[in-house]
Amino acid sequence: MDEPVLALMGPTASGKSALAERLAVTFGGELISVDSVLVYRGLSIGAAKPDYPHHLVHMRDPAQVYTAADFARDAQRCIDEIYSRGRRPILVGGSMLYFRALIQGLDDVPAIDPAIRAAIEAQARAEGWPVLHQRLAEVDPATAAQLHPNHSQRICRALEVFMGTGTPLSEWQQGGARRASAAANYECIALCPEPRAVLHARIAQRLNAMFDAGLIEEVRALYQRGDLHRDLPAIRAVGYRQVWSFLQGELSLAECRDRVLAATRQLAKRQLTWLRSWPDLTWILTDAQGRLIPAEAPSVVGEEVERATPPATTWKNRIMQLMRNF
Repeated sequence: MDEPVLALMGPTASGKSALAERLAVTFGGELISVDSVLVYRGLSIGAAKPDYPHHLVHMRDPAQVYTAADFARDAQRCIDEIYSRGRRPILVGGSMLYFRALIQGLDDVPAIDPAIRAAIEAQARAEGWPVLHQRLAEVDPATAAQLHPNHSQRICRALEVFMGTGTPLSEWQQGGARRASAAANYECIALCPEPRAVLHARIAQRLNAMFDAGLIEEVRALYQRGDLHRDLPAIRAVGYRQVWSFLQGELSLAECRDRVLAATRQLAKRQLTWLRSWPDLTWILTDAQGRLIPAEAPSVVGEEVERATPPATTWKNRIMQLMRNF
């Protein structure tokens, strides 16, 4: 098929999955999950696992590490296989680093001396990851701005790259010979509710539904395995790390819920920050009922967003057609 692959992006709780499912059914598509939590088995409730079939869901054990480079390789394989079946691949999710690795590419960084990582991890144990996050902000502010102060894996990676090469990770990621040609194969669309209060209300509703559905019990099953810890990417995920702290007696249930809500809002904010800088991105805004609304001066997206329509509008037109019929 001579048409772009749809990359349907957006903040958490924006309605991406529901729209992607309708697109797949209507236009003969297959969904590829772009979610750094759903790749792990046993993480369903807290990751809002959809009922509709997606590729790249529950592929790895939570004790394993799955990287953005792993995703780019696996997603490209899925895309090729879906095309070989005469169907349309649809990427959907909110893990922006995964999207970037696949569509824009990540540059090859030279191998780093393992002793550097060991030294960073020893510092973190002594001083805490927020302190190292502050240090990262001094040498690589662009990368630090995208990371939570407790995101140990990515803070460690950024620091070791700088210490090992003398060049910030953000500069290593600015190149990529494949970017221009590869990016042309994708039509990137962001779905976002407007105004911000709508997004916050949906996040709160989803949180309540997750706890009612058994989030505590789901995390307890992981906790009781005995081979997992909260420095693993799977356990560090929003919702899981807060419930983990509750199970360890560090938080009350009320404090746990409050922290999950705050962390989810922060996640949505970081996703929007990524999206505002994404090149050739088409924004589709919806109201509280999920209906299309004009895109002028949205409070969630921000007035600074460039609104030029990218050349490829195949999927934009399909989405507009589909949403106007509902």
